[in-house]
Amino acid sequence: MISREPTLERLAVAKSLLLTPFGLNESHLARALAEIKAHMVDEADLYFQYTRSEGWSLEEGIVKTGSFSIDQGVGVRAVSGEKTAFAYSDDISEASLLDAARTVRSISTVAQAGRLKVATKKIASSRSLYNGLDPIASLDSAAKVKLLEKVEQLARAKDPRVAQVMAGLAAEYDVVLVARADGTLAADVRPLVRLSVTVFVEQKGRREAGSAGGGGRFGFAYFDDALIGQYVDEAVSAALINLEARPAPAGEMTVVLGPGWPGILLHEAIGHGLEGDFNRKGSSAFSGRIGQRVAAKGVTVLDDGTLSDRRGSLNVDDEGNASQRNVLIEDGILKGYIQDAMNARLSGVKATGNGRRESYAHVPIPRMTNTYMLGGDKSPEEIVASIKKGLYATNFGGGQVDITSGKFVFSASQAYWVENGKIQYPVKGATLVGSGPEVLKRVSMIGNDMKLDSGVGTCGKEGQSVPVGVGQPTLRIDGLTVGGTA
Repeated sequence: MISREPTLERLAVAKSLLLTPFGLNESHLARALAEIKAHMVDEADLYFQYTRSEGWSLEEGIVKTGSFSIDQGVGVRAVSGEKTAFAYSDDISEASLLDAARTVRSISTVAQAGRLKVATKKIASSRSLYNGLDPIASLDSAAKVKLLEKVEQLARAKDPRVAQVMAGLAAEYDVVLVARADGTLAADVRPLVRLSVTVFVEQKGRREAGSAGGGGRFGFAYFDDALIGQYVDEAVSAALINLEARPAPAGEMTVVLGPGWPGILLHEAIGHGLEGDFNRKGSSAFSGRIGQRVAAKGVTVLDDGTLSDRRGSLNVDDEGNASQRNVLIEDGILKGYIQDAMNARLSGVKATGNGRRESYAHVPIPRMTNTYMLGGDKSPEEIVASIKKGLYATNFGGGQVDITSGKFVFSASQAYWVENGKIQYPVKGATLVGSGPEVLKRVSMIGNDMKLDSGVGTCGKEGQSVPVGVGQPTLRIDGLTVGGTA
């Protein structure tokens, strides 16, 4: 059997799902783009998408819900200056394409004179970061139910105080096709799975919860017995620790953040401030600061969409540009921002492979992929031992940030009070309050244990949600404000 080069294979899959069933081919796409280019526009593209998704959830020992959906459609966009005209339809047809093209070209009332030059077809360069399998088909329905039941059984066997177990299994098979006005064609086939576990424990009238889980761009075979057991152990352990938690102290203190998922604070408090749209408009705390010191020495932050099988990774972004490994902050110096095509053009820089959209019904905007800080040279034990009095936060719940000021508020879902280098007891109700740019300057120790999260992150921006990854090593931050309950 002769196999095709992965880029061409993905393009063939996309055409077979998004063009051929509707009587379309590349000439129809070229005609629609020519309709848009009949007026003076800077950019134009067509974004076709086919998404098949499935979800299962267990509660009270029963798989109570199962869902399955198929969504498909096309988004048509024209950009003139910093103005965008956009139309979308779940009807994939030549008539819908041409109608949408004529609608969005009205963003410019100036018609092009003479014959339009036909763009030369070119296949966009891309990566091969994950297998283009259909994860939904990688495990049959009966096996999916058994997997969730196993989670329930393992959790209840862990401790008699386990009162309730909730588990969810989700999968998505996403196929996209991008056609740009410059003749570029790009496609991606994106699998995505996730297993989540939440455990509630009760003791003496007190009820606490713990959660765990993970996923990425692969099939359900990833969730073997060892990994399922690990997720259950983590969820039960977190819930039992919270049973013993005392009210968190408040005030300005040393805070140590654990590795992995606590990188969500980095994502929210710093990452969003490095997105190109905010910086082009001057509304970010990092605007106009390229080449300046914005963090302590040793702090290097990347946004990297090229990590194999990771939840936030992409072979190509949603504008057809190959994903990249972008160094945003290097040894404390701001090096650049993440860009989609429009903001890159208006800023006079190159796109960075970060043009992302939730679906064909949304316009692309600059978004993070996998955002993380590189490790340092300190052991995590050494960092915790350095705390005279302070907080050691190993897991986080929700949070929010103001992009303009950089100020953030984050709640720690698992944290410990530390005195004289020794962990004393778990605490609950700890809230971290600060400014993203200021926090970066107060990093005083960086661990050698950089870890990415387990594959659970979803980022929201301007009403759009996309899968992302985060990560960091253990970090010591001096003089961070903690809002507590004590």
